[in-house]
Amino acid sequence: MSVTVRMVKSGDERAWAELYAGYRAFYRLPEDPRAVSTTWQWVRDGEHGLLGLVAVDDADRPVALANLRWFARPSSATMGLYLDDLFTAPTARGTGAASALLTYAAERAGAGGGSVVRWITAADNTSARSVYDSHAVATPWVTYDMKPIS
Repeated sequence: MSVTVRMVKSGDERAWAELYAGYRAFYRLPEDPRAVSTTWQWVRDGEHGLLGLVAVDDADRPVALANLRWFARPSSATMGLYLDDLFTAPTARGTGAASALLTYAAERAGAGGGSVVRWITAADNTSARSVYDSHAVATPWVTYDMKPIS
């Protein structure tokens, strides 16, 4: 199977939703059709600056996804491209789909004048990290999440 990368299109909704549900399940997030549907709408319409990519097989079926967005980097006065989500269908792992998405993200960042493509992953996600390590350098930064006060 060969893969190519392109932006999402409306006809990808069902396949994209299955991939995104797989992504959520991998990270042990509860099933939430509303979250999947809302995220699809954001990606499809480019809301919140999101860029939705899919890696497709020879029949133009999505087999992997990546959701990206631009972010400001005040410390360097540059823009970066943040990779929020990347997921490859289990049946397409080892086909180069994830690498193709990462390469496309790097090309997109370069074309847009970006200074970095950045993402996080779970420390125990060893399969993905072996792919990531061939494209990028892990940083020493620790990530924190703080709940908003309402």
